[in-house]
Amino acid sequence: MTTTAVRKGGPAAVTPPPTVGGHVRNYWSRVRGGDVGALPAVLGLIVLCTVFAVMRPSSFLSAGNFANLFTQGAAVTLIAMGLVFVLLLGEIDLSAGFASGVCAAVLANVVTVLGYPWWVAVLAAVATGLVIGTGLGLLVAKIGIPSFVVTLAGFLAFQGIVLLLVKEGTNISIRDNVLLAIANRNLTPTLGWALAALAVVGYAAVQLLRHRTRLARGLITDPIAVVALRIGGLAVILGTAVYVLNLERSRNVLFSSLKGVPIVVPVIAVLLIIWTFVLQRTSYGRHIYAVGGNREAARRAGINVDRIRISVFVICSSMAAVGGIVAASRANSVDPNTGGSNVLLYAVGAAVIGGTSLFGGKGRVLDAVLGGAVVAVIENGMGLMGYSAGVKYVVTGLVLLLAASVDAVSRRRAAATGTR
Repeated sequence: MTTTAVRKGGPAAVTPPPTVGGHVRNYWSRVRGGDVGALPAVLGLIVLCTVFAVMRPSSFLSAGNFANLFTQGAAVTLIAMGLVFVLLLGEIDLSAGFASGVCAAVLANVVTVLGYPWWVAVLAAVATGLVIGTGLGLLVAKIGIPSFVVTLAGFLAFQGIVLLLVKEGTNISIRDNVLLAIANRNLTPTLGWALAALAVVGYAAVQLLRHRTRLARGLITDPIAVVALRIGGLAVILGTAVYVLNLERSRNVLFSSLKGVPIVVPVIAVLLIIWTFVLQRTSYGRHIYAVGGNREAARRAGINVDRIRISVFVICSSMAAVGGIVAASRANSVDPNTGGSNVLLYAVGAAVIGGTSLFGGKGRVLDAVLGGAVVAVIENGMGLMGYSAGVKYVVTGLVLLLAASVDAVSRRRAAATGTR
């Protein structure tokens, strides 16, 4: 199929259809120009998985460990998804970790101490996140305090609030079956296959509709072979993942069966789809990128910059609440360390390692998922190899430093080539 463009004072010019070779050349040109996207994270994930698979094949490649990777990195990934919005504006939220702890503590108190149903506790936790994000956003946008200072103060204050909510160090157990199921239960094998098929069909419909629409409007689009390759690639990845997760993971089948996709996986997938749509298909998302790229230009274009700045902190703290709920579900309880320790560092690292720029204006929610996978694989793989926590921190820090360096070099190259 060809597209036509009408020349002024002349016959219509026929634009040749896009080719796979041309698409590859354009992509390589963008990479050389500094637009590397999530390529470093994907390559790093492949390298890490290969190394650990070679070093510990029986343990790292087991179905049980594969499922554990999802539940192990779920809370950090969810918090990182919210941090992407803040980082897109060139801001930072150092309080996200303990904000998740505060929301988890509220959840535990409402459902266990006060005895309310699980859905009331979830609403209370998310509402707490909304209030926290609104407060942080107002201080940054309206008062003008730098986000680093505001969220550092929040980091300290929320740590104290967690201690107060758990009565200075007690452990609040969570016994509600619905809440415990989020990070500890699995879908049935049939439902796992059904959701995977639905995801592939939905993705295919979106890609093909987009391809057809751009062709109809005479716009440049990706070759249909590339579109088919994306759809096929997603089908292979999801099919393989569901097949492995549906394998029996129980050590004693006579007592219990353990197989299926962890429930937390579709939770992350749904939030990924929603926030990706918000960023890439709404005017609000375009305004976030505009403010992150050039705040003053966005203001002159009529964008309410303060509202955008407040809203990203609200989203970040709300996602921290979701991450706190998942963390509480996985631990079956809430204690003073919930949301603390390395949670914030891993969440920020996941967003940056995945490809979100610390300088603002560049990033996707998918970056948080990819970066979260890298962080989870490092922690899991090195644990299987018997390395201490100190070594894990050093390696994760070096990977984060490498990702930040790639970001800085890419921006410099993009500026030099005029692609940004």
